[in-house]
Amino acid sequence: MKKKLDKVLGFTLIELMIVIAIISILAAIAAPAYQEYIRKAKRADAQGALYGLASTMERFYTENNTYCGSENGGVVGTCVAGGDPGSFSATVPVDGGVAYYDLTISLVTANTYTLEAARAGSMAGDDCGDFTLTHTNFQGITNNTASLADCWR
Repeated sequence: MKKKLDKVLGFTLIELMIVIAIISILAAIAAPAYQEYIRKAKRADAQGALYGLASTMERFYTENNTYCGSENGGVVGTCVAGGDPGSFSATVPVDGGVAYYDLTISLVTANTYTLEAARAGSMAGDDCGDFTLTHTNFQGITNNTASLADCWR
């Protein structure tokens, strides 16, 4: 003889709604944390690019005993008294794709330079602002709402 099942096996609507609520709460917490990790990685890319550019500037200085001309492709020129922004420009990422930082050599004299990574694209509204790096390895930020210690990690 067959036993008749009194209940139908499955989930009730309330159980299903509880599971959906739990998943929604977890997603609401995880998505912003993931976005912050992405922003930190992009900031690290920009900082790495600044250090790579600073390394190139130092190699140029070692060979020519001046920073003048390093900003325009290695053509040694005469620096103006207030510094020459030159014609250098690059983006991060350097391998193509959508740029999220624009790199520039913003000030060059015979013995000094200032490099800048300005926000662009998806990083345009980032709280850390624009990164700067000088010939003395001074790390700075401009147009920011976050602290220097939080941004230059």
